[in-house]
Amino acid sequence: MSSNSNRINIPAARAAMDQFKMEAAAEVGVNLKQGYNGDLTSKQAGSIGGQMVKKMIEAYENGLK
Repeated sequence: MSSNSNRINIPAARAAMDQFKMEAAAEVGVNLKQGYNGDLTSKQAGSIGGQMVKKMIEAYENGLK
């Protein structure tokens, strides 16, 4: 039996992550819509994820200062 640890159980956290994803997509110029985005290329999806990680690292580093 495998468990999925990628679930967000708190509705407010899901909404915040969705908003964060939309902002990251806008910053890299990818047209992301609410709901299913299966028409994105791997490059587009990767650029969104990369931008999100970049922002999280920046936020963490700023928190250390």
